[in-house]
Amino acid sequence: MMNDPRNEPWREALRKSMKARERTLLERTAMNEVPAQTRRTNYDEVNTGYTAEMAVQESQRCLDCKNPTCMEGCPVNIDIPTFVKQIEARNFAEAAKTIKQTNIFPAICGRVCPQEAQCESTCFYTAKLNKPSVAIGNLERFTADYEQQSGHVHIPEIKTVNDIKVAVIGSGPAGLAAASDLAMNGYKVTIFEALHEFGGVLKYGIPEFRLPNSIIEQEISVLKEMGVTFIKNFIVGKTATIDDLKEEGFEAFFVGSGAGLPRFMNIPGENLIGVLSANEYLTRVNLMGAHKPGHDTPVLYGKKVAVIGGGNTAMDSVRTALRLGAEKAMIIYRRSFDEMPARKEEIQHAKDEGVEFLNLTNPVEYKSDDKGRVNKVILQKMELSEKDASGRRRPVPIENSEYEMDIDLAVVCVGVSPNPIIPQSITNLELTKWDTIQVDPEQFNSNIPGLFAGGDIVRGGATVILAMGDGRKASAAMHQYLQKQLVTTDN
Repeated sequence: MMNDPRNEPWREALRKSMKARERTLLERTAMNEVPAQTRRTNYDEVNTGYTAEMAVQESQRCLDCKNPTCMEGCPVNIDIPTFVKQIEARNFAEAAKTIKQTNIFPAICGRVCPQEAQCESTCFYTAKLNKPSVAIGNLERFTADYEQQSGHVHIPEIKTVNDIKVAVIGSGPAGLAAASDLAMNGYKVTIFEALHEFGGVLKYGIPEFRLPNSIIEQEISVLKEMGVTFIKNFIVGKTATIDDLKEEGFEAFFVGSGAGLPRFMNIPGENLIGVLSANEYLTRVNLMGAHKPGHDTPVLYGKKVAVIGGGNTAMDSVRTALRLGAEKAMIIYRRSFDEMPARKEEIQHAKDEGVEFLNLTNPVEYKSDDKGRVNKVILQKMELSEKDASGRRRPVPIENSEYEMDIDLAVVCVGVSPNPIIPQSITNLELTKWDTIQVDPEQFNSNIPGLFAGGDIVRGGATVILAMGDGRKASAAMHQYLQKQLVTTDN
C-alpha cells in the first residue's frame, strides 16, 4: 500500500540504523519525578515528563513489529508504532498528528490512562521477552506536551460541514471523544455540562498533581477551534429535557453523564460528621478550590485520615489528604496489594509520600465524639478465600479480630453508581439491573431512536480511555444513523 506509513523510506532507514538485538538491550527510560517530600506539600504535577533526548532514547527500544500487538491493547486504536518511530526520527509534530488521528486528547491520556494494563501489557517486550514494555504512555505525553510548548497545535481536519445539530450530554472523556469525532464529520455539536466547569471527572475527580487543569483546558480548546459549542450550568433532564432539545432542532444525542452517585458501605456511623464520599471530598478540592485561601467552599482538614478503598480514586483521596496537612493518612483495603485495582504507579507514589496501607482490613463501624463528629473507626481483619466473579480472591472476615483506631476524617471510595437524572427523565428508556443505560455493545445505541450513550453511564465506572473508546464508537454509529436519516428524508 502506497500510503502505508510502514513503507516510508525514513522508517526503513530507522530499522537499519540499529539492530533489533541492540534495541532489546536498552533499558526503559524512567520518568522524572518531583521528590516525595517536596511534592506532598503542594499540588504541582508529580511526573515532570521526558526531555526530547529521553523520548528519542526510549523510542529506540521499539522494534517496529510486523504485527504490532501493542495496538490490540489500545481502546482508541492509536497507530502506536508509527508515532513512536516518528519520535525516534525527531519528527515530533508528525507524531502528534498521528496520535490525533484517533485520540484528540494525548496530553490527558498520556497522564492518566492505565497503559500498563492496556497497550503496554500487549507490547512485545512484556508479552514475549518478559521485559519492561516500551513506555508508550510516557511517549504519548511527551509528544502532546512538546506540541503545546511549540505553539503549533494540530487541529484535526473538518470534513464537509453540514447543518445537522447533535447534542452531547456531559463534558467528561466519553462526551469529549464523541464530540471530537462528530465535529470532524461536520456536525454542529453542542456539549451540555451540568457543572460550572468543563471536563467532567477529569476536572472534579483527578487532582492537579496527576492531571493539571491547564492540560484539560488546552485539550478542550482544540474542540472549540473545531467549532464545538460548550454550554455549562445546564442539566439535561432538569434545565431542559431531551424532547425540549429536539424541538430546538437537535437530531441525535450522546449521553456521557457519568457515574457521579457515590456508594457507601451501609455500616453504623456513616452519617457522622467527617465521613465523606470521595466524590464530595475530591470535588470540593479539585473543582471548587476549597483548599485555596479565599475560596468559599469549605473542606474538612483531618489530621488522622482513613481512606476506604484500593482504586485510583482512593489513591487520589489519600494523597490529597496529605497535601491538606494530614499527619497520618491511611488506605484501608479489604484485600492485599496483589488485588488492589489502582495503578501500580499511583500506589508507589502514595507509598513514597508516606501513606500507610492497612490491607486485609475492613471498617465495620464509625464512632463519634459528643458533637457528632467521627473520632474512631472499628476495623476487622480479613483473609482471602477463593476467587470471586471479578477474578480476585474473595475477602472474608476473621472472627474476633476487631480493633479500634483513632481518626478524625474518613473518605469512602468503594464505587459509584450512574447519574440517575437523565435515565429518570426519558420515558421508556431501557436500563440494566445496575441502572446503567442499556446499549448495543458495538453501536452504543439505546432503545430510543437517535439516543446513544457511553462511558460510566453505561459501564458504571471505568477508565478514561475506555470511556473515550465508547465515545468514538458511539460517534461512528451516530454518523451512520444520521446519514441514513438524511437519505430517508431526501427520498
